[in-house]
Amino acid sequence: MWFTIPFLVMFPLFYFALTTGKLDLAFRLKRIWARIICFCVFLYPQIKYKSKKYKLPQPCIVVPNHTSYLDIVMSPFFVDHTAVFMAKYELLKIPLFKYFFVYLDIPVNRKSITEAHKAFSEAGRRLDRGLSMIIYPEGTIGHRGHLKSFKNGAFKLAVEKQVPLIPVVNLNNWWFLENGGFFKSNGRPGIPRIVVGDPIPTRGLTENDIEDLKNKVHTFIQHELDQFYGKQNRH
Repeated sequence: MWFTIPFLVMFPLFYFALTTGKLDLAFRLKRIWARIICFCVFLYPQIKYKSKKYKLPQPCIVVPNHTSYLDIVMSPFFVDHTAVFMAKYELLKIPLFKYFFVYLDIPVNRKSITEAHKAFSEAGRRLDRGLSMIIYPEGTIGHRGHLKSFKNGAFKLAVEKQVPLIPVVNLNNWWFLENGGFFKSNGRPGIPRIVVGDPIPTRGLTENDIEDLKNKVHTFIQHELDQFYGKQNRH
């Protein structure tokens, strides 16, 4: 309810911003929408920076782990400038919501190598325009917060465009909205916790460094998850 009603009320503003190319306005509206959702369902995100708080470099590629649909809602709390989401192609089927993917965000059809390549080519063009990207390197939502293996796309793109990577750890979003979507799973109030890692530069790196870069981000996220959960049982 709190996802849908504010969106419908704000939709004329979203539509105006998207269709007139005012992408900064569209992202600011997303930030307002995210805050309305969280406030009304009693979610109070806590953002922690691994070293110290900083302004994200622009452009950059943000690479969070994917635990819940809430990961998307929480992103505007720590992404401080206009950024483009890469998300699954199926979101284009949602009435009205699809306009984000027509004018701002990039849908990815992972079942087609050709279509996925086109999506990452478009992501490269957005980076060239100074827009940052938010890419979930796991590709799909993990089960109950467990980290899956990473795909190469985000890291290959970062190296090609020589832009920094921002690793982000969604520690417990899955607990407040489990995989299954807004209408197919239980939701809970509480404090979602997110860790923003230090920027990882890619200037001077080549395709030979992609695997090391991917492993570095995966290791960082897994370490933060292990530290957070310790011996707790989340199965």
